[in-house]
Amino acid sequence: MAEAKIALTGRIDSNNAPRVEQDMLGQLAGLGQVPVVLDAQELQYISSAGLRVILRLKKNYPDLTITNVNSEVYEILEMTGFTEMMTVEKAYRVVDVAGCEEIGRGANGTIYRIDQDNVVKVYNNADALEDIQHEREVARLALILGIPTAISYDVVRVGESYGSVFELLNASSFSKILAQEPEKMDWCVKEYVDLLKKIHSTVVPAGKLPDLKETVLDWARFMLDYLPEEAGKKLVAMVEAIPHDDHMIHGDYHTKNVMFQNDEVLLIDMDTLAIGHPIFELASMFNAMIGYSEMNPEQIIAFQGFDAETGRTFWRKSLAEYLNTKNELKIQEVENKARIIGYTRMIRRSIRRKGMETEQGRAEIEHWTGELLELLARVDTLMFSRNELEVEAIEENLEQVQAFVDEQLEAADCSPKSQMQIGLAVEEIFVNIARYAYAPEKGRATVRVEVSDAPVVVTITFMDHGQPYDPLAKEDPDVTLSASERAIGGLGIFIAKKTMDNVLYEYKDGQNILKLKKNL
Repeated sequence: MAEAKIALTGRIDSNNAPRVEQDMLGQLAGLGQVPVVLDAQELQYISSAGLRVILRLKKNYPDLTITNVNSEVYEILEMTGFTEMMTVEKAYRVVDVAGCEEIGRGANGTIYRIDQDNVVKVYNNADALEDIQHEREVARLALILGIPTAISYDVVRVGESYGSVFELLNASSFSKILAQEPEKMDWCVKEYVDLLKKIHSTVVPAGKLPDLKETVLDWARFMLDYLPEEAGKKLVAMVEAIPHDDHMIHGDYHTKNVMFQNDEVLLIDMDTLAIGHPIFELASMFNAMIGYSEMNPEQIIAFQGFDAETGRTFWRKSLAEYLNTKNELKIQEVENKARIIGYTRMIRRSIRRKGMETEQGRAEIEHWTGELLELLARVDTLMFSRNELEVEAIEENLEQVQAFVDEQLEAADCSPKSQMQIGLAVEEIFVNIARYAYAPEKGRATVRVEVSDAPVVVTITFMDHGQPYDPLAKEDPDVTLSASERAIGGLGIFIAKKTMDNVLYEYKDGQNILKLKKNL
């Protein structure tokens, strides 16, 4: 329904209130019950006589709004209860961002530095007042929960849209630091990941933030029309299998949204704040550092201000720091899971933005879809744990498996002797899985390392979906026999049983599960 807009100017008092009322009614004559907007941009004064005019108009036109009200008039309207009876919008200071430095950009807006002390986030949505209110509320929630962030202190008009103004005194984004001071790469990684871990360890009270899993499920279901049937169903099922997680995630965590100010690292652009599994966050980080610029390296220069090589290096170093590992197989395992969600998001985004109608768009969608299908063929879960390694069960991966276990044992201050014994048992079990679990085909195995306290016990768990096989059921070899009498083989499980304090096997939910336990 079209609205009727009436401008209020100058003064409305006892002298001119009747004439103003007649003029307004004349403008509304014959329009019926339309929404009425009173534009108070030029209104400087209003008395009780003017308020009575507005009140009578409100009774006849219930859907009435007053906009662009200056602070003095707004105070009168608020004092007399008019702000409770109808929508009253304050006039907003106008800010021009032409020529201003862009320091951040997210899904819903762009952040500019307007002077040395202040920045403004300009929203893409022209009708952004609700978005601004939402971001203010979630930013306050984050601050209360211990996340360092800036709170908007003013709302302004920027062109046809609105902006939130924040005080960020001499702050620099991590993007700017990486671009101008590349020698600080490792420092940026450490600070960036420390803040990320703080975010992900923060429990959010129920109902305060949206669950990002529901959004990711929408992305996955969208792909059902663009992937082979089995691949699409597998993608949806893997997202559905991710358990509810009430820990905070930022949702758009990249180096332009992390600032350094007065020796403090701050998080900005809070409108994407949500709860969910960390894999959703890692997918967004992968897209920002690699995914969006994978087919066009110039994009990351335009977006982040540094080159594609810097983006790849920062991503891999950050992932290693986040997982607290240098193990390349572990890093690749989690990256692959993040890529699945990342490609899903990018394909959907491109298709919805008519990417299929351009040559570049079709090339990107084809590339991302190919990568997604290849990953779906060999990844069975999107969940991950820092103390688990999921690998292809082939002997070539033994060295990486042993390195991963050693890394976990060193963190637990395991003695060299116990570490050697555990390493020997790990080799025997993993090689046994690699050779026989899936033969003649190939499959995957998961190795989990757990350390308990009081008493200190290391538990190494091997899981595979191969043929059911209980290695403990086999009789131990007779080690008293001479070489000529001894059978070749059979010593691997025997060695594991002798060097460990306990070895347990079960077949459950389609998996072989074998546990090695060593008391430290």
